[in-house]
Amino acid sequence: MKFTMLLAGLLGLLAAPGFAYTININGNSNTDGSGQQSVSINGEHNVANIDNNNGWNSWNTLWDYENSFAATRLFAKKSCIVHRMNKDAMPSLQDLDTLVKEQKVKGKGPGGAAPKDLMFSINPTKVEDLNTFGPKIAGMCQGIPTYVAEEIPDQPLYSKKCYTANILWILRMSFCGTSVETY
Repeated sequence: MKFTMLLAGLLGLLAAPGFAYTININGNSNTDGSGQQSVSINGEHNVANIDNNNGWNSWNTLWDYENSFAATRLFAKKSCIVHRMNKDAMPSLQDLDTLVKEQKVKGKGPGGAAPKDLMFSINPTKVEDLNTFGPKIAGMCQGIPTYVAEEIPDQPLYSKKCYTANILWILRMSFCGTSVETY
């Protein structure tokens, strides 16, 4: 009986709705050089988590499709940036899963259509209540300075310094600070 329960539990873990893929990022397509990105998709909780492992230039992004917010934690800046998801530019959870699987199977890197560009202006005021963004983002950004960013719809020549996060040759997000000291 115990063996049957253990076997059923293990099968349940294998059939879980979340899947993780690891893709190597090489060449000049990644602003910060070489590295590795991991994409974890959890359809049950409507969340995608993208980790970019590249030493001090590492970052982590959480896309919360349920609450329509995204957060990027910049390890070098020791901060978290929250913004509304642009559903016209960001792939749906199902499309992201398909794109990642295609890249993993084909082993393809940069090429094909150019990534979509999103540029955000960071509000210098720290967020006091993370709960307004939902429990997933509140958990990710808890304990570190968090800022809200608004998308800049028409991307003029921006004179402020920006931190760029490339997501699997699909999307390039630039977070532009209000001062050189911040970003």
